[in-house]
Order: sequence, then structure tokens, then C-alpha cells
Amino acid sequence: MPQTTVRPLHPDEWRLYRSVRLAALADAPEAFGSTWAAEHAFTERKWRERLARRNTFLAERDDAPCGLTSVLLTDPRAAELVSFWVAPTARGSGAADLLLDAALGHAAAHARTELRLWVAAGNDRAERFYRRRGFTRTGESQPVRPDEPRLEYAMTRPTTDG
Repeated sequence: MPQTTVRPLHPDEWRLYRSVRLAALADAPEAFGSTWAAEHAFTERKWRERLARRNTFLAERDDAPCGLTSVLLTDPRAAELVSFWVAPTARGSGAADLLLDAALGHAAAHARTELRLWVAAGNDRAERFYRRRGFTRTGESQPVRPDEPRLEYAMTRPTTDG
């Protein structure tokens, strides 16, 4: 049975981060506020800076990358989950739960009581997953990208179940 693990990524792993992030953007371009073309043009410095200022977690299944997410410590009370993606071959394997557990644990370890995220309209599988894990919509919405009519919706949940 395949073994899935989650670990933090470090700035020196920028090439790995770049490859997984670009795979996510190619697989689900409608789900992200950025594009493959925009991020493909990033320099090594930009990738390293992103890893240095974000808390990024990589899911690996039998030592091959299969998912990614980052946690931003946005204010003294809350953290924001961004760039959440699981490879099509790993969907339904538990990798998403492991990534979310790592994000929740990281936020809680940094005294954040709430984890927030944005989910694009029409990304029903993702929204069902987030709801199953205790997230609820806040009522806030915004365009997925500037100059685009499609919306994304804010969701939130406490960082602990207690």
C-alpha cells in the first residue's frame, strides 16, 4: 500500500516547489488566483522568497510529490490556507487530509485560533472536502483574479476541534 507523508519545504528546495506548483496550475488553472504563465516566469529568487515567507507543506506518496499547500500567518488570530492542491492520482488517498492536518497544526502551534481559505466557485469537490473537515462559508466573496467575473468564497474553521 502506498505510504503518504507530509513535510515542510525549505527555500533550498525551490526547484521542487516550482515543479509541484506549476503542476498544480497546469492541472487546475481555474482553482488558483495565479496562472501557469505568470509563475513559470518567476526567477529563482522569487521562488526562494515565496518559500521563505510562507509555511509550505509537501505531500509525498512513495517519495514522489503528490500535493502542496501553504499557510500564511495573516494576523494575530488567524492563518490563511493558500495554494492547496492534490495531484489527480492521489485524490481520495488521504493526502488532502494529511496536508490540512499539517496546516491546522502549524496554525495552532503559532497561536492562531482560526484557519481561513478561499475556494473558487464551481470547485465543488474542494468545497465538499473543506465542509467535511469543518469549514463553513463566511459570506465573503471576491473575484478569483482581477478582471475576472468568477468568484471565490471565504471559508473558515477553528484550528482545533476542542
